Amino acid sequence: MSSRFWRGWSIAKRLFTANLLFVLLLTAGVASVMVYDAGSRTYEQTRQRMLSVATALADSPLVLSAAEKPNPSAVLQPYAEAVMHDAGVDFITVMDPRGIRWTHPNPAEIGKPYVGSIAQAQAGHTYFETTEGTLGPSVRVIVPIKDADGTVRGMVAAGVTVSNVQVLVSARLPVVLGLAAALLLGGSLAAWLLGRYLKRVTLGWGPEQLAQLFAYYESVLHSVREGLVLVDTRGSMVLYNDHAALLLGIDAPTGGPAGSSSGAPAKSSTAHPMPATRLARAGVGHRRAGRGPASHGPPQLEFLALPESLRELLRSGRAATDEVHVAGDRLLVVSQRPALAPGGNAPTGTVATIRDHTELTALAGSLSSTQTLVEALRSQTHEHANRLHAIISLIELDRAREALEFATADLSETVRLGGEFVGTLDEPFLAALLVGKRAQADERGVKLELSGSGTLPPGVLDTRELVTLLGNLVDNAIDAASGASPGPTIWADLLVADDALTITVADNGPGLPTTDLDVLGRIGTSGKTSVAPGGRGYGIALIRRATAALGGTITAENDGGAVMTVVVPLPTAVDAKEES
Repeated sequence: MSSRFWRGWSIAKRLFTANLLFVLLLTAGVASVMVYDAGSRTYEQTRQRMLSVATALADSPLVLSAAEKPNPSAVLQPYAEAVMHDAGVDFITVMDPRGIRWTHPNPAEIGKPYVGSIAQAQAGHTYFETTEGTLGPSVRVIVPIKDADGTVRGMVAAGVTVSNVQVLVSARLPVVLGLAAALLLGGSLAAWLLGRYLKRVTLGWGPEQLAQLFAYYESVLHSVREGLVLVDTRGSMVLYNDHAALLLGIDAPTGGPAGSSSGAPAKSSTAHPMPATRLARAGVGHRRAGRGPASHGPPQLEFLALPESLRELLRSGRAATDEVHVAGDRLLVVSQRPALAPGGNAPTGTVATIRDHTELTALAGSLSSTQTLVEALRSQTHEHANRLHAIISLIELDRAREALEFATADLSETVRLGGEFVGTLDEPFLAALLVGKRAQADERGVKLELSGSGTLPPGVLDTRELVTLLGNLVDNAIDAASGASPGPTIWADLLVADDALTITVADNGPGLPTTDLDVLGRIGTSGKTSVAPGGRGYGIALIRRATAALGGTITAENDGGAVMTVVVPLPTAVDAKEES
């Protein structure tokens, strides 16, 4: 068949047709072999039966005694006819050593020479042959009649006509044809069932269509700038593209069927030349009882160095939309949906897309920090304007002494607060942030108590990350403490000791719904109705990313309210010199 004839056929149809033709040819071949075998067996059985009859006659004392008499036919003809009738043979011919018949089914042939080979029997040997005789073609055997001395005294030929043998062969044909029909039916049924299965799993598409579709998928997966991960129901990462490998810090998928990917962290974004996406053939595989991971198969999630929150999401198979997960110093936004087969409701796995929002979040954090400073300055300006109006009003009321005391107390408090934190941190941005946050908290009726000790050397930590970290910690605390009774209060403490900066922010609000930062870090889990940036879920994500960028750790607990503690190690003088 031409390729154009096959082109419109699905894989199932092609396989069914090819399998059916194969079964037909196999059935014909098997039937031919069985018919030939049946014929051979029938002829062989006939020869053996003729041999038994002829040998019994040749060994009979009656036959040997009659052969020595003047008229053997008178004794042997009736005897031969009785044996033919009882044994079911077509002829028994007893003859003298020269081949002259003593008996024959047709009495008119008695006394005439035997038609066939007799030289072997004359020499004392048994001989089989199929030849044309007076009754037509027959299967026969010739056995010599020997006396006690071994002298040939005559010969016995017993046979069955070929037509009668063919009747026996034909009697076996129904069984042979029945077996052939059963084979054909069973093979056709198996081909049909296999075709139905292939039609279901291939959606009725042909190999050309599947190849084209695969090429399209390869191009799409390779061109998208998002990570794509497919996980089956057993927790195996059966497919992932190069960008997903880069974001997750694992080896890129290899380009060949025998390739391997250890699942170890990738060294850099340039470590892999971005080959075409392939099915993951990783060296980390299925867990086996009592043994480590297998050496072949798709990577198992439990053996990959993934963040626990992301591992739990991929392993659970639950639907997710734009969940934020921290992977090292990266902030990943993950969406996941179940993979459903067409026409089915049972998921065969999950499809997850991973986007890197690290740079975008850093910009958002910087913007948030700038907005925080602006809001703080606005609050402080508004507060100073109110106090300035109060001072002017006191002067207008000719109460200069009270105006001076009011202004002096305000200045002293501002100087004390600014001087305390500038002396402690030596970071004007942080000092300005905290002074502004205090004014912002006052506007919302929240008391912000600040404390600090130690000296933070200038320039050892990224100021932008510090502002993002501390600003979001205080913002979340203000949101949590607002409305607390009695007296909403926030405590912010900065401690520089043991080569580390410890930031502790606590509030007397209702506390955290959970101390699991992986759960708190997902947008929409803060208990607020809004999931827009700036909500607690997003703030926690910013805090965790900034903490990771600074190389620190963060913990959360409930102690009369929420308590967030961040520990950031400070670079040593040698490290700072090497970095510079």
